[in-house]
Amino acid sequence: MTKIGVDVGGTFTDLVLETTKDGASRVHVHKVSSTPEDQSKGVLRGIKEICQAAQVEPGDVKLVVHGTTIATNITLEHNGAEVGMLTTRGFRDILHIARHKRPHNFSMQFDVPWQSKPLIKRRNRIPISERILPPSGAVDTPLNEQEVREAAELFKKRGLTAVVVAFLFSFLNNQHERRAKEIIQEVLPDAYVCCSSEVVDVIREYERFSTTAMNAYVGPRTSRYLRNLERSLKEAGFNAALRIMQSNGGIGTTQTCSEKAVTILMSGPAGGVIAGRWAGGMSGVDNLITVDIGGTSADISTIPAGEIKIMNPRDTYVGDYPVLAPMIDLATIGAGGGSIAYLDEGGAFRVGPRSAGADPGPVCYAKGGKEPTVTDAQVVLGRLDADKLLGGDLKVDPDLARQAIDGKLARPMGLSVEEAALGIIRIVNNNMALAIRANSVARGFDPRDFALMPFGGAGPLHGVALARIVSANEVIVPPAPGITAAVGLLVTDMQYEFTRSVLAILNEADQKTLDNINVHAEKLEQLCRERLVADGVPPEEHRFVRIAECRYQGQGFELRAEMPGGPVTLENKDIVMENFHRQHKQDYGYAFEGSLVEVVTLRVIGVADVESLEWPRLGKANGTGIDSAYLFSRPTTFDDGQTLETPRYDRGKLLAGHEIPGPGIIIQHNSTTLVPPGCTARVLESGNMHVSV
Repeated sequence: MTKIGVDVGGTFTDLVLETTKDGASRVHVHKVSSTPEDQSKGVLRGIKEICQAAQVEPGDVKLVVHGTTIATNITLEHNGAEVGMLTTRGFRDILHIARHKRPHNFSMQFDVPWQSKPLIKRRNRIPISERILPPSGAVDTPLNEQEVREAAELFKKRGLTAVVVAFLFSFLNNQHERRAKEIIQEVLPDAYVCCSSEVVDVIREYERFSTTAMNAYVGPRTSRYLRNLERSLKEAGFNAALRIMQSNGGIGTTQTCSEKAVTILMSGPAGGVIAGRWAGGMSGVDNLITVDIGGTSADISTIPAGEIKIMNPRDTYVGDYPVLAPMIDLATIGAGGGSIAYLDEGGAFRVGPRSAGADPGPVCYAKGGKEPTVTDAQVVLGRLDADKLLGGDLKVDPDLARQAIDGKLARPMGLSVEEAALGIIRIVNNNMALAIRANSVARGFDPRDFALMPFGGAGPLHGVALARIVSANEVIVPPAPGITAAVGLLVTDMQYEFTRSVLAILNEADQKTLDNINVHAEKLEQLCRERLVADGVPPEEHRFVRIAECRYQGQGFELRAEMPGGPVTLENKDIVMENFHRQHKQDYGYAFEGSLVEVVTLRVIGVADVESLEWPRLGKANGTGIDSAYLFSRPTTFDDGQTLETPRYDRGKLLAGHEIPGPGIIIQHNSTTLVPPGCTARVLESGNMHVSV
C-alpha cells in the first residue's frame, strides 16, 4: 500500500510517501515551491514528482492526506464569499454587537474587525418572523415561509453565492432552520447553504452565528478547491482516497470538510503537532514543546505527557473572529524564514509579521525581493550555504542578502552587516520565545520539564537558541524536519466530533437528569458512528470519547472534562466533576472543589485509528567515526558574535550512536541543524537527533 501526505506552507509544499511491500516499508520525502495563486498546482506537481522519485505508479497510491491553508488564507486576506443571512427578527445585529468587548480598553483609536470587516454585510442580514422558546424548544412564533422565500429571491437578485440560516435557540429545536434551508435551496439550488444547528449546535448566539457565518464565508472557495483537487488527481491517474487534516488533529473526507469548512481553518499547523508527538514517542519523550518554523510563520504547541491539548472555546479565534470549532492548542506568530526585517517609522528594529512568502521570497533567492529577511540573515552569517539549500536545488546569492541588510538596516543603524544580521536572528528568536512562554508557562507548564522540538525548514537553525531562552532541557530534531508537518498527516486518526448543549448541575443531578445527558450522548455517538461508516470504517474499528464541557455555576466559559465510557450514573458522576476540577486547576492554578459544577455542552468524538507511519531505522555506528559524513568547513557566526571555522556534515550519512560536537552544521535536503559551540548532537536509531543545550 502506498500513502502520501502533502502539507502546503507559505513558501514550500512538503510531501512524504510511504510504500509497503512484502512487509518492508520505504519512505520518501520531497519539497516543491508553493503556488499561492492555486495551491492545487503545487500539490499535484509535488505528488507526481515524489511518485516518480519513488518509482510508484499513480494507480498504486491508495491514500492522499492533505493539510491545507486555503480556509485560513481566505479569512486572513478577507476575500471570502458574499454571504446572505436569515436570522430571528430583532437579532439582525448580533454579529455587529458581539459581546461589547473593546479590543484595547484604554485606546480611542482601535479597529473592531467584526464591525469594520464583517463576515456578512448588514444589508445582507435579513430578519425573519419565527421564535423558539427555551428551555423546552417549544414553537412560540411559527416560521414565516413567505418571508424566507422573499429573502432568498433578494439574495438571488444580488448574486450571493452563500447563505446562512441562524435562528435564536435553534440548538433546542432546529425545525425552523431546516425548513428555511429547504426553501433557500429551492430558490438558489447552486448556493452554499448552511444552518447554525448543522455547523455548531450549541448555546451562545453570537459565537454560534459567527461560526456559521465563517463557515459560509470560506465554504464556497474551500469546497471548490477540494473538489478541483480531487478531480485533478483522478485525471492524473490517482484514484486514491483524498482525506483532509482538520483543526482538531483528525482527518476527514473532502465532502465533510467542504460542508463544515470551519473544521479545517487550522488544518496546516495541526499536522506538525501530531508529528511532533509521534517523533517524541520514537525517543520515549512525552513532554514536548513543538516549534514549526516555516517560511511565513512559526506554530508553537505544548504537549504534556504525550497529550495533545485542545483550545478552550473562549480562545478559538481565527482572524479576530470567534469560531466554535475544536482546534489544537497552538500559537501562530509571523516569524519564519521569509519574515521581513525593517526599521519602523520610529526607527525601531523589527522582524515580522510581514513575510516575503514564496514570491518574491527572501532577497537571496534573486526573484525580485528587496527587503531583508531571516533567511538572508542566516546566509550572511554563514549558517546556510548558498550551494546546499534543498540539496543544491535552490540556488541563492549571498551578495544580494548582504547588500539588502547593509542598505536597509546596517548603515542606517551604524552597524556592520554581521551585527545587523545577528540582530535579526535575536529579535525573531525572542519573538518566538515569548510565544513559547505564552503557550507553556501561561498554561501551567514548566519548560524545564520539556524537550523543545524544532522542525519546519527553518526550525533546527533556531532550536538551541530557543531552548536556552526558555530553559527547555534539550532539543530533539526529528528525522526529516523540513517535512515533519507532512509526516503528521500519515500518523493521524480519522476523527469526527458532534456537540449538543445540555444544561445540568452535576452536584444536584438526579437519575432523570443523568438519563437526559445519556440520551443526548448516545445520539451524538450515533452521529459519529454514521459518519465513520459512511467513510468505509467498519464498526469494530470505531472508538468514542465522551466529553462534558463544564464550568462552575456563574462562570462565562467552560473547560473540557472527560466522561466515563458508558452511561453517567449517580455512582460515577463524581468522576466528571473531579476531571473538571483537575482541568481547572491546571489552567488557572486553583479549583473550587465545593462549588456547583454545571455541564453546558456534550461533545462526542468518534475516532478510527489508522496504521501509523513506520520510519526506517538507522544502522548502528558500531564505533565508527563521523568522518564519512564530513562535507567541508566554512566560517560561521554564532549568537555570541564568534565567527568560527565550522564543519558541515551530511545527515544522511550519520548512523545511530554518532555524536557531532559543536560547532557544527548538519545538512539535509529539507533542513539545516545548527549545533553551537559547547553543544553535542547525538543520533538515535529512530532517526531523531538529540542536541544538548
